[in-house]
Amino acid sequence: MRISEKIEKGEGLSIDEGVIIGYLSPRGGVSEKLIIGDNGRVRSGSVIYAGSTIGNNLETGHNVVIREQNEIGDDFSIWNNSVIDYGCKIGNGVKVHCNIYIPQYTVIEDDVFMAPGVTIANDIHPGCPESGECMRGPVLKKGCRLGVNVVLVPYVTIGEETLVGAGSVVTRDLPPGVLAYGNPARVKANLSELDCKTGRREAPYR
Repeated sequence: MRISEKIEKGEGLSIDEGVIIGYLSPRGGVSEKLIIGDNGRVRSGSVIYAGSTIGNNLETGHNVVIREQNEIGDDFSIWNNSVIDYGCKIGNGVKVHCNIYIPQYTVIEDDVFMAPGVTIANDIHPGCPESGECMRGPVLKKGCRLGVNVVLVPYVTIGEETLVGAGSVVTRDLPPGVLAYGNPARVKANLSELDCKTGRREAPYR
């Protein structure tokens, strides 16, 4: 376990052996300070770079990478082998499952859920000499949910509470409160119209 001297960590932060906290970014002009709130748990193999601010109750799986210049709220969970690249804004109560990549300049609002294998892009012109100036990830509005292996292209917005079905490729904005799926993902129903297929309740989202 390696912990930078410039980390500001709250009370009750539990860190496994084999973790690196405060890894210095190779990019110029990045702060060497890392702030992590109270009562977090960082599991073995994880690397958290200096230059980010993370709230209370952080929980990582194994082999997680959180890069620099991220602003992350309270109650953030991120599971095995997932990566948050630099410059993202992530709200409270966000859950990121296994094997997920979140690129630079993605915005994730409160209570968003991502199932395993979600992949997000932020480069609309890969290989262009000025592509870095145009990079922007999607905006995931409050409470939206992404199913297994969903792919999001740059610049799209997923509306509040919207559910995106497994394996979908989102190439355009999706409105709030709908079920969308397919390649490309299209709106199929309002969430209020869905029935619970297990019979445990009348409807899953009301």
